[in-house]
Amino acid sequence: MTLKGKLEDYTEDEFLALITELYENRAGRRGTELESFRDRIISNFKKITEHPDGADVLTRPPAGSDKSPQGVINRIKEWRAANGKPGFKPA
Repeated sequence: MTLKGKLEDYTEDEFLALITELYENRAGRRGTELESFRDRIISNFKKITEHPDGADVLTRPPAGSDKSPQGVINRIKEWRAANGKPGFKPA
């Protein structure tokens, strides 16, 4: 899986697929392969989203909020819009 250097290089659907794979591990990775995959995705996520909560956006959503991959996307979109950051590229 090729990771992109900026959030605005992803369409929303591409980023949703990436977050969904992180949550669900549909590829069936195990052991060090799974650990390495998660580390790469989370490190890239923190860098490209620029969200001050970093990986907590993925692992510690606010009480009562949507904990799904789409909920993560929505929190990122809201924060970036509120802070004048570009969003996802058009589909």
